[in-house]
Amino acid sequence: MVADAADGWFARNTSHWDDWSLDELVAAKGSQRVSLVVPARNEAGTVGDVVTRVREALVDTVALVDEVVVIDSDSTDATYDVASDAGAVVHRSAEVRPDLGSRPGKGEAMWKSLFVTSGDVLVFMDADLTEWDTHFVPGLLGPLLTRPDVALVKGFYERPGAAGPYDGGRVTELVARPLIALEHPELAGLVQPLAGEWAVRRSLFEALSVPVGYAVELAALIDTAASLGVDAIAQVDLGRRDHSHQALLDLGAMATQILAAMASRRATPAGFETVAARPPQPAGSVSRGEVVLRQYQPGPGGITPVDREVLTFERPPARSVA
Repeated sequence: MVADAADGWFARNTSHWDDWSLDELVAAKGSQRVSLVVPARNEAGTVGDVVTRVREALVDTVALVDEVVVIDSDSTDATYDVASDAGAVVHRSAEVRPDLGSRPGKGEAMWKSLFVTSGDVLVFMDADLTEWDTHFVPGLLGPLLTRPDVALVKGFYERPGAAGPYDGGRVTELVARPLIALEHPELAGLVQPLAGEWAVRRSLFEALSVPVGYAVELAALIDTAASLGVDAIAQVDLGRRDHSHQALLDLGAMATQILAAMASRRATPAGFETVAARPPQPAGSVSRGEVVLRQYQPGPGGITPVDREVLTFERPPARSVA
């Protein structure tokens, strides 16, 4: 039954990036505004290319995207200047709504984007792309601009050099996909649930709680399915895509955030404005805002423990923060 449901969802809600022409999408867009948001941290080497190519193809040549916004998440390199020189509107995450404080993380940057963008539809793209093309953006917009019932669109792609062509990455295959199979089989039809390229209606994203770290993608899927049903989610084959890769120890922190977000939703049913930021809990509670992850590295005297504070905090729905 689970397989049949996943197959049925896949057949109904899976598209290819070239299923729509640019002219068709511009016509379907009408008076809606589209914002491309690029969360970035220390990506000076790649963010300029992302911004330049999208602006040339989809802002200056075809009026499909109305603004390109980079949210700089505490970078220590030239990410801010490179993105600005390439033509993006750049905001430092810590300086957006400073009254709300600032926490490091991808989800935090995406949540903060709601306060500095004007789009009715938000398209998110990672800043570390090395093999990609500008068709990613119209591909993600296709279902949102042509199907009123769709509220969130995930991309998926072939990954050159991966174990398999549609391998979602180590955290996807070892953490996210097993969790989906065990607890949210309604999402089993998604090829790459943690893909960083996705699009969402503002009206949905501003109503969801947002983990400040790397759990933002999975949390948005779970909460959207709980609130609107799984058919409010679609996915698009974007072709080939590659990006820079993180060290294994860093992936441990990402996995911790995903597990914490899943545990939080297990305790509190997900949905519009129901998975808000939790108050502090007793020490050891997953929802208290951070978890200490102990890892080990070689040191001068042998094995050295390294404790890493992993943020599991969630931002409340942006619409509740006037």
